[in-house]
Amino acid sequence: MPASVDSPGSLPVGGPRPTPGPRRRHWPLRDYPSVFWLAAAAAVALVHRFVPESTWLMIHLVLLGALTHAILVWSRYFTDALLKVPASDADRQAQSARIVGLLAGSSFVLVGVPTGLALAVAIGAGLVAVAVVWHGVVLWRMLRGGLPGRFRVCVHYYVAAAACLAVGAILGGLLGATPGGIPDPAHGRFLLAHASANLLGWVGLTILGTLVTFWPTLLHARIDPRADALAREALPTLLLGVAVLVGGALAGVRLVALVGLLAYVVGVLWWGRALLVPLRTRPPRTFAAASVAAALPWALVVLAWLGWILVTMRSGDAGWTDVVARLTPVAGVAAVGVGVQILTGALAHLVPTVLGGGPAVVRATGRVFDRHAAVRLVLVNAGLLFLLLPVPSWVSVTTSLLGLVGLMWFLPLVFVAVRVNRQGRRAVADGEPVPDGEPSREQGRLWSAGQVVAALSALGVAVVLGIGVDPAAAGLASTSGSTRAGQSAVAPTGRTVRAAVSAKDMRFTPATVTVQAGDRLVVDLVNDDPAQVHDLVLGDATSGRLAPGGRAEVDAGVIAGSTQGWCSIAGHRQMGMTFDVVVDGAPPADTADTSAGGAQDHAGHDTTGMHGGTGTTSSAPVTAVPDAGLTTHVDPALAPLPPRTGTPTVHRITLRATEIPLEVAPGVWQTRWTFGDGHVGPTLHGRVGDVFEITLVNEGAMGHSIDFHAGALAPDRPMRTIPPGESLVYRFTAGRAGAWMYHCSTHPMSHHIAAGMAGAVVIEPDDLPAVDRSYVLVQSEAYVAAGADGKAAARPEDAQPIDAAKIAARRPDFVTFNGIANQYDRFPLTAKVGERVRIWAVDTGPNSPSSLHVVGGQFDTVYAEGGYHLVRGKDAFGHTGGGAQALALQPAQGGFVELTFPEAGHYPVVSHVMSDAEIGAHGVVRVAK
Repeated sequence: MPASVDSPGSLPVGGPRPTPGPRRRHWPLRDYPSVFWLAAAAAVALVHRFVPESTWLMIHLVLLGALTHAILVWSRYFTDALLKVPASDADRQAQSARIVGLLAGSSFVLVGVPTGLALAVAIGAGLVAVAVVWHGVVLWRMLRGGLPGRFRVCVHYYVAAAACLAVGAILGGLLGATPGGIPDPAHGRFLLAHASANLLGWVGLTILGTLVTFWPTLLHARIDPRADALAREALPTLLLGVAVLVGGALAGVRLVALVGLLAYVVGVLWWGRALLVPLRTRPPRTFAAASVAAALPWALVVLAWLGWILVTMRSGDAGWTDVVARLTPVAGVAAVGVGVQILTGALAHLVPTVLGGGPAVVRATGRVFDRHAAVRLVLVNAGLLFLLLPVPSWVSVTTSLLGLVGLMWFLPLVFVAVRVNRQGRRAVADGEPVPDGEPSREQGRLWSAGQVVAALSALGVAVVLGIGVDPAAAGLASTSGSTRAGQSAVAPTGRTVRAAVSAKDMRFTPATVTVQAGDRLVVDLVNDDPAQVHDLVLGDATSGRLAPGGRAEVDAGVIAGSTQGWCSIAGHRQMGMTFDVVVDGAPPADTADTSAGGAQDHAGHDTTGMHGGTGTTSSAPVTAVPDAGLTTHVDPALAPLPPRTGTPTVHRITLRATEIPLEVAPGVWQTRWTFGDGHVGPTLHGRVGDVFEITLVNEGAMGHSIDFHAGALAPDRPMRTIPPGESLVYRFTAGRAGAWMYHCSTHPMSHHIAAGMAGAVVIEPDDLPAVDRSYVLVQSEAYVAAGADGKAAARPEDAQPIDAAKIAARRPDFVTFNGIANQYDRFPLTAKVGERVRIWAVDTGPNSPSSLHVVGGQFDTVYAEGGYHLVRGKDAFGHTGGGAQALALQPAQGGFVELTFPEAGHYPVVSHVMSDAEIGAHGVVRVAK
């Protein structure tokens, strides 16, 4: 956005004014980067599922990209104005060099961290630090050489902020560029120190220093006479707070870090008194003032949240390990709630001011940013609030998309404002009236009722749409109908029995309630499980899915006979989550057939599939649809690793747990639980010594977790189950070679693995020779729910969850390679005669073994469970000329085989457990000449 470092009008009445100097209204290096970084953040937000490290990237595109650039530019602008120092051409050339350095450094970091390029991160962090330190030194020299005057303390804030960023950049560089990564718990301590130096120091001090004079300017009010003194008195406390917080975090002393944060809060509150007088005098009447005002409560939320993290940390190293995941939402609020809102509010005032053109033109330009201001502000802040509240995941998605629209609405207005300003200038030059930026807007009518109602209506529609996608998650499954739990023709007693029931550890406590025939039963259910989602189904009554800590009232109606309720999350009933309602003097409900999927209610109705229970109304086997096509397939090719760099590679991957319909066989659809929406978890590939930093984000509707067999570490924290909406960081070093399994370890584990939450980690042995082609086959079973007609869902909208009874009976409908039965019959693996082909295999089960065999081929190399059985025809005793026909694997075992093909043709690749090959563990290698 165009700007000028010498235009007047950016400071309050009675405050210092910038001195005249040479104008430069258009300066691309200064004007466009913030807009570019915000647009990039919006683009990543829209496609975040497909972008590695997307959450980290969005936060840093805002904080490191847009906000840091704006601070570098505008703190110099305000310094020129406060010290009455005109900017020369030489100054601008030096400023351009700093901006280029910052842009280059930011780009290196933003590319290097998601891709694991440690050298790029180190270079980028260094360039950022150099640019900002240079900026701070220039401001300090200007301060030393400037004339005495009020509000010089604002420049002291800018200099202190630059020093904080230098520390934060160094810490960030160490986090991203250390070979092998900084191990836990030091990783958590460094991360907290890095975030504190940057958020509270660089961003926080700059905002505090600027608002001393800028806040009254936005409100068109006079400055509180105490403002200068309050700012001077607060600065030492603020700096001390940041220093103690950073030092306490690095030392791993929680109490010291907490003391530093409290000192910082005291400084903020002392300084903040200067904001009250202008606010009382003249409340916000423009988008610029309202946007900045909306950011201030979120800043307090960030400080309170940091305090809560420090207060509630577990003792010892475990607490610092937890910090990694707990800081992410705080940084998100700081980026969106504080950073973006202050940036857009400030630019809405500064862009018209620096474009200039006279009072009438400036007013017309400024009114552009006031267009639909109330709608935008409500959408942004309500969208962020919904994102933090424990609402169903789809409600979070729909409302946060509206919040994103509200934020990005600002970007086109920048270009509209430039156009309006040019039109106004031309009108002034031609002696014509200046066109109003928006004629229909009355001055002072920021919060129009119509706009607020429109925004709230849009949010209401978003909430309804989110609930409509997954009504069970909102507890809106039907509780009406002709049948209640245990209800038949019985005279009501008029009594209501209320039972307080807790759901935890795959049990209801108490698990039984006794009533009299004719009593009305109401269950007050609370989910006391720390991570799992649960519900309670009693006949037609249901609680809906409850997140940890959630509560619901289940009205089972008038009870006539004994009956049983259960948790309908797949597998939970089979693990014992049942709730018996016993009528005094009557026999208990018949529950003998629940493990086989044939449970009935008191009236003899099949209830196994009710309310998304086990997802089945019949345990009949299902088959693929003859002649049905496949809508997709999984590419089995494994790309070669890049050349060694001399240092271990850090692999940073984000895996998102989701629950979506997928095709498991031709014409057969099932609701699958996935890592990243895939039929099988993505294959992770590295060498011995490499570090894997996996961020698990639970975007599903139940608890999920992850367990990597390729790492050796205590499972207590990294393998814990996390509820919907939360995330964790799992960090391990690949210490040994092999083909390893990873999977969701949430109970019942067999259900989560069978539903698709498993994949392979390939850690290559040292000196593994290159081959012409390399493939990965992950074998697993699919247990598909059949309908009453004995058929499975043929459309994604009809997909059901897994059949728990079939898992318990070990009766899979399909055995698959990479999650889809027979896919490689239709999309064959390829090779050429004489090429060496390596096939990696992992059996993820959960129940069936594998015997990998290529019909017509012979293996001359066999590697299983970390060791060679045969290498190019040579065995462990030195005998040569040997071969192998199959790679035998039990569930959770892996390895690879190599072979060459003697002639062109089609070579079936199968599991030689032939009954499994006949139901999907079958493919083809098509060999050409």
